[in-house]
Amino acid sequence: MADRIIENPIINSPYQPPGRHFRFDDDGITNEIVPGRQPSQYFIPVPRPRRRGRQIELDFAEFTADKIRKNDFVNQVRDRVDIWRKQGYPHVTPTTRRLFEHWSDPERDNPILFAQREAAETAIYLAEAAQKAGDAWIRNQLNETNAACNLSLHRVALKMATGSGKTVVMAMLIAWQTLNKVAQPNDARFAKRFLIITPGLTIRDRLRVLLPEDENNYYKLRGLIPADLHDDLGQTKIVIANYHQLQRRETKQGKTVGSLTKELLAGTAGAASPFRESWGQMVARVCRDLGGTSGIVVLNDEAHHCYLDRYDTPEDEGITDKDLTGDDKAEARQNTEAARLWFNGLRAINERLGVKGV
Repeated sequence: MADRIIENPIINSPYQPPGRHFRFDDDGITNEIVPGRQPSQYFIPVPRPRRRGRQIELDFAEFTADKIRKNDFVNQVRDRVDIWRKQGYPHVTPTTRRLFEHWSDPERDNPILFAQREAAETAIYLAEAAQKAGDAWIRNQLNETNAACNLSLHRVALKMATGSGKTVVMAMLIAWQTLNKVAQPNDARFAKRFLIITPGLTIRDRLRVLLPEDENNYYKLRGLIPADLHDDLGQTKIVIANYHQLQRRETKQGKTVGSLTKELLAGTAGAASPFRESWGQMVARVCRDLGGTSGIVVLNDEAHHCYLDRYDTPEDEGITDKDLTGDDKAEARQNTEAARLWFNGLRAINERLGVKGV
């Protein structure tokens, strides 16, 4: 990459839709500012050989215009949401409209970042307005992708840059779903039961700000809902769990007998172990504080850790990757086992409780 000096890389307000961006050329990024929002796109860099004990390093000389690939689906959805925003959010419930007015109020003491608003708007557009606006193709494409990659488990991803505030977005979505469900209990589009799955204990503790009863909850601290709706928000039920909790644990009985006894009593190979939770028991343990029988909404924090391995079948416990060796293969195995645990846990919850969406 040619040496380029950009004196001020911040050229847009964080509270308004971006209206300018830096141009890329065959040598990389330039300091030339061009009008318009930069399209969603990605680069195809070439990773350097990995050294033992170090992460993959990227060759930034590859971040040039000829390596750019646009995310067509993202850009198309973004354009439709932008039009809908400019039209004043038609086809939404009165509760949703009030939240939009609250979030976009220019007199707010704690303004919401545009990236946060747009993420919430996109999820809401898909749930409430896209069909009526003639954009059923969005849902259809998501359904096709979920059928191909997620065993038809309904998943939607909001991909946000580090530091853009995805926890605030999670709070906005919880408030939107819950307040609509309280206002319209029979509307099947909404729920007030949420299971939040995290990749680590530290993150789980940090997400306590999503609990309305927490003294530092974001709904009050960030002013995410009108003051008179806080009591309604209290009807929500939220469980925050580390993905390890989706592991089927050893039962109390199993902890009292030896390994040989377990082998003898387990019976033939492939039979369910009497000393290990069933999938139903795991779901009951993880979700018992949610109560009720209606569908729930699952929020995967850092969802890129949860995926269906390309070698998997629903019954396959094996891991295969012929392209990796040594430490890379061991790390891939560990990541795949974690992803499988997370993904299959969601499948079990969906089969037994019903999941409105992930």
